Amino acid sequence: MARTTEGEAKPVPQRLLAAATRLFAEQGYDRTSVQEIVEAAGVTKGALYHYFGSKDDLLHEVYGRVLRLQQERLDSFAEADAPVEERLRAAAADVVVTTIENIDDATIFFRSMHHLSPEKHRQVRAERRRYHERFRQLIEEGQRAGVFSDATPADLVVDYHFGSVHHLGTWYRPEGPLSPQQVADHLADLLLRALRP
Repeated sequence: MARTTEGEAKPVPQRLLAAATRLFAEQGYDRTSVQEIVEAAGVTKGALYHYFGSKDDLLHEVYGRVLRLQQERLDSFAEADAPVEERLRAAAADVVVTTIENIDDATIFFRSMHHLSPEKHRQVRAERRRYHERFRQLIEEGQRAGVFSDATPADLVVDYHFGSVHHLGTWYRPEGPLSPQQVADHLADLLLRALRP
């Protein structure tokens, strides 16, 4: 069995995901073989197929784990007992920070989403739509209360913010001048300025 840099103490599914994420980021999804993944994780193909039915399942999980985290956090912000502008700002900044903290996952996914099976593609689109709808509900709540301008439709505001988030992988560098939180603060402030009545 090949030596692994993914950490022998980690559970096998985590090792497989870590290896797949690293290899997909370095080589691309389509240029990474199942054999390379299992060798990097220090497991057998049988172990991979026990936890993941295919390489496609690994790609789906790379994105799914980040989206689940972001959905859970958005739900907690949305349900908090705070003014709507504070809840929206916290949610807008959080999606930036969590995307940057998982930048390989996000980059892999947006670069490789077209490799998913049609069924998984539909599933991911539905999960993303649920997230965007919950985010939009915060904007609409503020618009109904007169806290936010309703001059721009909430859907367009959501697309504006997430367009910025989805492009983080093309320009953000950890060694750059801005920390993840600073980028998040700037983008959240831009969003709130756009919504001012």
